[in-house]
Parts: sequence; C-alpha cells; structure tokens
Amino acid sequence: MNDQIFSLAVQSIDDKKAQNIVALNMQGISPIADYFIICQGNSEKQVQAIAHELKKVMQENGLDIKRLEGYDTARWVLIDLGNTVVHIFHKDERIYYNLEKLWGDAPVIELEGVLK
Repeated sequence: MNDQIFSLAVQSIDDKKAQNIVALNMQGISPIADYFIICQGNSEKQVQAIAHELKKVMQENGLDIKRLEGYDTARWVLIDLGNTVVHIFHKDERIYYNLEKLWGDAPVIELEGVLK
C-alpha cells in the first residue's frame, strides 16, 4: 500500500467532516485500484468541499490526481489517485449505489490508526 497517499486521502476527507468513511482492500478483486475509500457528504456543497480539500492536500504534497469526475454535479465524485480511488457520495447516491455491498468480498481496512 502506498501509505502516504492512502493516509493523506483518509485524513483530508475526515478533516472536511466526511461521514461513514469506509476503506476496502481491492487487491486481487479489482484491476482498477488496490484500495477504494468511500465516504459521503450531506449536501452538494459538502461533497465539493471534501473533494476540493482532497485535491488541495494531494497537490500540496506533490502527489498526482490521475482523474477527477463528477465535481460539478456533486452527487458522486470519483478521484483517482493511482492505486487508491476515492468515492465521495451525496448521502442519497451512496445508498442507491451501495458500493460496499457491490464489493462485499473486499476486506474492510481498519482506519483507527489512520484517523487522528
């Protein structure tokens, strides 16, 4: 795991009060990424604030964002950090798409040590 990218991503979304943060170990399950981080905001503004903070923190640390999609509508923002993909949902969209169930065979990563 690229500990720096993963840790910075989790900490930055937590700093903007992202709710229900879940990290999944996708190694051997998905060719897209090794890790998915899934969270939600209660409004479009909060979803955008979470995404903006994550982008800012990555840039401040000299780390690349490969792709950022969905920012304007702020219902499901996807941020590709290479082997870590962050999904920032509006609370209603998260319930609908339910990625945790879709990828139910992926082990959940304990975030206690990552979050301060």
